[in-house]
Parts: sequence; C-alpha cells; structure tokens
Amino acid sequence: MATDYLITAGLVVGLFSIPAMLAAYADSRLPHRAMAAFILSAAVITVAITLDPTRYSVADLPNVVIRVIADIIR
Repeated sequence: MATDYLITAGLVVGLFSIPAMLAAYADSRLPHRAMAAFILSAAVITVAITLDPTRYSVADLPNVVIRVIADIIR
C-alpha cells in the first residue's frame, strides 16, 4: 500500500509541474523548480515501481489513485 501512495504522489507532483514548466517557458525564464519537481516525481514513481514491479501497469493507475483517495477519505 505504501507504493500506492508513492505512485499517487509522483503523479500529482508530475501533473502540477507540467503547467509550471509551460508557464516558465512562456515567460522566457528557465523552469528550475518545475523541472526539479518533474524529475522528483519521475524518481518517486520509479522507486515505487522498482519496489513492486509486478503490481502496476498503465491500465491499473486510475484504480491505484482511486484506492489512495478512498483510503485518505476513510
């Protein structure tokens, strides 16, 4: 279950870093923080998949996120 939290956190941080990178490029500045967040999210997702490689596939990611959200709400 801990790897589910890692995958979800990595996806959330990665998704929020993409608009930040685009905004930085639009303002003609370097996206240091956004790129660091994106690399961190990729590293967290890689660690989670490495810890439990047989559990995750691309088709299972929505179920993993829903499971984590349901666990937080409960």
